[in-house]
Amino acid sequence: MKYLTKKKAMVLLADGTIFHGKSVGGKEGTSFGEVCFNTGMTGYQEIFTDPSYFGQLMVTTNAHIGNYGTNEEEVESASVKIAGLICKNFSYDYSRPAADMGLLEFLDENDTLAISDVDTRALVSYIRDNGAMNAVISTDVDNVDQLKTELARMPSMKGLELASKVSTKKPYFFGNENATYRISAMDIGIKLNILRNLANRDCYIKVFPYDTTFKEMSSWNPDGYFISNGPGDPEPLEASIQTAKNIIASDKPLFGICLGHQVIALANGISTYKMHNGHRGINHPIMNLLTGKGEITSQNHGFAINREEAESNPDLEITHVHLNDNTVAGMRMKKKDVFSVQYHPEASPGPHDSEYLFDQFFELIKKSAKQKVKV
Repeated sequence: MKYLTKKKAMVLLADGTIFHGKSVGGKEGTSFGEVCFNTGMTGYQEIFTDPSYFGQLMVTTNAHIGNYGTNEEEVESASVKIAGLICKNFSYDYSRPAADMGLLEFLDENDTLAISDVDTRALVSYIRDNGAMNAVISTDVDNVDQLKTELARMPSMKGLELASKVSTKKPYFFGNENATYRISAMDIGIKLNILRNLANRDCYIKVFPYDTTFKEMSSWNPDGYFISNGPGDPEPLEASIQTAKNIIASDKPLFGICLGHQVIALANGISTYKMHNGHRGINHPIMNLLTGKGEITSQNHGFAINREEAESNPDLEITHVHLNDNTVAGMRMKKKDVFSVQYHPEASPGPHDSEYLFDQFFELIKKSAKQKVKV
């Protein structure tokens, strides 16, 4: 079979370090991106289709990838979003009855380059020590100097606006049009399971492009607003930040996840920064400072908000912290129905410890809707 013929391949990092591997499925090619790793034991299909990973070369720390195939219902967007896959052992056969196809076929359909037989433990250890950086995966192993030249031209993720690459081009609706409540959602890389969670709570959602104005988002007369996850640096999203400011001023409920959390922070004058290697996995420990309870969470972000600035802001309260490094994992505004988290409460696959956040948002929406009726 064709996948038994593996071609030589490599991972070339921006600092010149090389890790060797083999092509998956005999596919040849070259792909550039920022290299990062995910520690999840499952969920590779959801990871690969998550818009937040746009432009990134994904290293999977789990030793076996592909062993349970793929299922068309387990996607977070319409296509694969990672720039390429780097793994240790690629499984060409799968045994799950619910699978629609193998991972190789799924990646081929999405024209995604993957390489295997890489010492991923050594690669992840290197990234942990030296930080996430630009890289290239390629089967063109005899052309290292040319690849180094092309890699040097790649822009850094810091300052890179990517939301426009994954956002919807025009508004669309999701859910039951007869639902009781309405939500206007800003798509800066929204995951499908977020929309499912909102729709499951008696909400009809209108999803808007990343640069939509508050006037347009409010014209639908929503009961609440949502700002999604997404890829890239939040600081270049000036239109999104301005819209967030206007939403906050409207006194309607607002919920933000990941990149949306960072946009809300920027709208409150809190700066963001690029992390050394980010948080990516389905096993990250969070402490809820309001309840004193711990949560195991699904995370995917390479930027974070400035904790000192958040603590000194009189309008904000930090509600969640990451227990590994004490970064801000959640916050809320003291006098507004506005809150956000730096992780994924929709968590599919992954722990469901944080699903209560959608319920919390829903209760704010119900309260706001009742006040609107009274007026």
